[in-house]
Amino acid sequence: MKVIPLDDPSADLATAGGKGASLARLSRAGLPVPPGFHITTGAYRAFTAPFRDRLGTGDAQELFAAHEIPADLAAEILAAHAALGDDVPVAVRSSATAEDLPEMSFAGQQDSYLDIRRDGLLDAVRRCWASLWNPRAVAYRERNGVPEEDVALAVVVQELVDADAAGVLFTADPISGDTGRSVVNAAWGLGEAVVGGDVTPDTATAADGAVRAYTVADKAVMTVRAPAGTREEPVPAHLRRARVLTDAEVLRLAALGQEIERLYDRPMDIEWVRRGTDLLIVQARPITGLVREREEWNDSRDGRYLWSSGNLGEAIPDVMTPVTWSLVKIFINEAMSVAQMPGHKLVGNIGGRFYMNLSIAVSAAKAFGMGGRLSVIEQVFGRIPPGLDVPLLPDSRWTLLRKMLPMAVRVRRRVAGNLKRMRPFLQTARQRCDALRERAGSAATRGELARLWDRELLPFVVETCQMLEAAGRQGGAALTMTREKLTKMVGESDAEAMLTGANADGELASMGPIVGLERLARGEIDRDAFAREYGHRGAHEFEVSLPRPGEDPAWIDRQLAEAGPRAGDELTGLIERQREAREAAWRRFDQRHPGKGGRMREQVRRWNAIVRDRESTRSENMRSFWAMRAFVLRAGELTGLGDDVFFLSIEEILALLRGAPAPVERIPVRRATYDGYAALPMYPMLIVGAFDPVRWAASPDRRLDLYDERGSAVPVSDTVQGFPGAPGVVEGTARVLAGPEDGHRLLPGEILVTTLTNIGWTPMFPRAAAVVTDMGAPLSHASIVARELGIPAVVGTGNATVRIRDGAAVRVDGARGVVEVLS
Repeated sequence: MKVIPLDDPSADLATAGGKGASLARLSRAGLPVPPGFHITTGAYRAFTAPFRDRLGTGDAQELFAAHEIPADLAAEILAAHAALGDDVPVAVRSSATAEDLPEMSFAGQQDSYLDIRRDGLLDAVRRCWASLWNPRAVAYRERNGVPEEDVALAVVVQELVDADAAGVLFTADPISGDTGRSVVNAAWGLGEAVVGGDVTPDTATAADGAVRAYTVADKAVMTVRAPAGTREEPVPAHLRRARVLTDAEVLRLAALGQEIERLYDRPMDIEWVRRGTDLLIVQARPITGLVREREEWNDSRDGRYLWSSGNLGEAIPDVMTPVTWSLVKIFINEAMSVAQMPGHKLVGNIGGRFYMNLSIAVSAAKAFGMGGRLSVIEQVFGRIPPGLDVPLLPDSRWTLLRKMLPMAVRVRRRVAGNLKRMRPFLQTARQRCDALRERAGSAATRGELARLWDRELLPFVVETCQMLEAAGRQGGAALTMTREKLTKMVGESDAEAMLTGANADGELASMGPIVGLERLARGEIDRDAFAREYGHRGAHEFEVSLPRPGEDPAWIDRQLAEAGPRAGDELTGLIERQREAREAAWRRFDQRHPGKGGRMREQVRRWNAIVRDRESTRSENMRSFWAMRAFVLRAGELTGLGDDVFFLSIEEILALLRGAPAPVERIPVRRATYDGYAALPMYPMLIVGAFDPVRWAASPDRRLDLYDERGSAVPVSDTVQGFPGAPGVVEGTARVLAGPEDGHRLLPGEILVTTLTNIGWTPMFPRAAAVVTDMGAPLSHASIVARELGIPAVVGTGNATVRIRDGAAVRVDGARGVVEVLS
């Protein structure tokens, strides 16, 4: 039979796939599993037999949709569904034969469909089958070395529990590896918001028959049933900060987890739902990569400093793999050498995330008699809360001057020389980098690849860093001083309008993705041209373990679909409106300050030139990270490490290529360390002193703006206030997004609220009525792009994503840097 009961003894991996076999095992053991049935791999193979040789060659959804399920199989499926009850709503889930294994979970690689009725059941089954061939699943199998001919797909159909709460249970602590502790995540509604990472759930820890900790999260969204399936909606206000589970329920879940762990004889990752007083199990898989040992990546323990993730940290928003961190340090050493301070780390890796040591900048400012000019630092790195006692370096003023002055002289000479070479560099950089990326990806031997790094790739990367340094340092403090001067003369709104136009005399690199998408939509360039010109820029452009947009054709499709058919017209309209505002502001300036317009226009022209140079050199520097990604990928192929290579440093990779020893035995530990840190929420923007990410994440009193080991005297703000990023006042619906991958949720005219933005967010800006961020400063990405488009922006609030609920009505005043919650 091609359709069998859920607890059928024949429902093994080959017949029912990983997920199905696991559910059958749970059901046979008498555990509380919702009723259902399996559509076996035999049904899949029978259905695909007429077109099996065409699988993987085109659009799988179209191919599967073009064929009807045979009548006898369709009747068998519908009869099994009818046996569950009168048109019972069901969950239709893919279950591949290479899935939910101890070595590889394959979680999320195929599709699931919720709240399916009889009329849609057969179509949902076909779509599940087709998802075996989506690009994500194919790429995952390739990375894990699973032959395509060995894979088939079963489908699990289960009654959809109308859950009031759901979550995930780990029978061992997935962060620490402690097998004596169970960890329960819980949120309101169906479980998709938790599994998909769309909501921060409550977290409970149980050990030795007692609840040891329970952290209540601010749960903004929940997944609920809807007439056409499911949807996300805001959590009712009285439930957002309410506890989901009682202690008794936590312990019942922990007991169920232990029973399941004994059944499988290994730590398990279990999805559960609650309906009334019933707790039900809907999925169980082994926890992959559970390693008891962890490394500590934490430079905050090296001394008491003020660490900031502002500015460059916005461009590196992820937990970094070891190879990326080693490449970022090369970037820092070459692009920011003037800020180095012997004896103190300029940058730090804190829990895998990038931080800058602001104690160095503040101490240097005081040493040079600029202690009252901290606003210059704030315009680059973000606001330092009033009342925060910034730890200074222990060195005396004269010691600091002796360390800094010789270095400053050397860098000044180097910058002067590199500025002369910058124009020729920009003219050829893309072609040179594209050639290096291609050669790195096709190197035939380990030796050839290592020689390419030594002789050509590393020197090119260093050159791009030094050009970025030169572009950013030309004009001294012109970027901050010009803005301050204009603001004093004409006020915030006119000053910001007058400073726009950086995109008028040449493409501003931060605007590249939206300009390129507009050109693509208009047919001025094709997809290959877009990928070559703009495909190196994205939300994760420093992280070499992640693909660039230019490697992912689906990324372009998503951006065009989310922008809509009138995206080009909207962008043109925004730019034209801002041009009119800029000209009007200049007319007012001429009226108020007769005779000063010529000199001020020249200063602003210089401002825009510096911004363009900085953005252009930064863009080419980011292109070099694409070439380094090609190098690392090829190293993984030539050494047989595959994607394990990302857990070695660049120095260790080069040692392997040259035949020397490298600590490959540490890779599982490093991968587990990376996974543990990546599972935590984003850390505070400012950190003072030693910081423990795991302990902080478990604290119900954690703050996103500041952590101070001394016990902060800075009060938590009840208002949402930051820097005036771009002027203007607008009211609208707040759309709180966790990452750029959620961009489809932002509708035209809504207000984008998020932790930070970088160039990967740029395609959303034309749809946004305003932009509000936790992190940021007047010279950050959100401010620059919002000003150019005339979109009000408030940046660096520190708490917007905490204080503003998704879907709330808000008023954004970009000139004052204030956001008011209206409802």
